[in-house]
Amino acid sequence: MKATGARKPAGRSPRKGFADSVLRALAAEKMIGIRSGKTHRPTGVWVVVVRGRVFVRSWNDAETGWRRAFQEEPSGAIRVGERTVRVRTKPVRGPVLLEAIERAYAEKYDTKASLKWVRGFRVPWRRATTTELLPA
Repeated sequence: MKATGARKPAGRSPRKGFADSVLRALAAEKMIGIRSGKTHRPTGVWVVVVRGRVFVRSWNDAETGWRRAFQEEPSGAIRVGERTVRVRTKPVRGPVLLEAIERAYAEKYDTKASLKWVRGFRVPWRRATTTELLPA
C-alpha cells in the first residue's frame, strides 16, 4: 500500500511559511517597509531570514511604533521591493534562536557603518523586541 500524506505546496518553504521567492527577496533586501493594520504608517526595518523563518527587531520600541501597533493589531503588511506581502507577527523566545538571529544580523549587516546598529540590537531590551513575521 502507498503511504499518503500532505504535499508541500509548490514554491512554499516548510512549515507553511512564505513562498521561496519571498524568502529570497527578504534575504537579499537590506531594508523593508512594515506596517500594522491598514492605517499605521510604514516604517523601515532591517530583516533577517534564519532557517527559513523571517525576523525583525525594533530599534526604539516607541509607543506609536510598528511593534506596539502589531501588539494591538497583529496583522499587517511588509513591502519587499515592489511587492506588498500580508503578514502577522508573533514574539520570539528561546536563547538558541535569538543567538542565531543575532548572528544573522551580524552577517547580513557587516559594514563598518552598520556595526553600531548590530551591536545595539544585542542590548537585552531590544533583543526582547524580536518579532517573527508569518504569512497572513
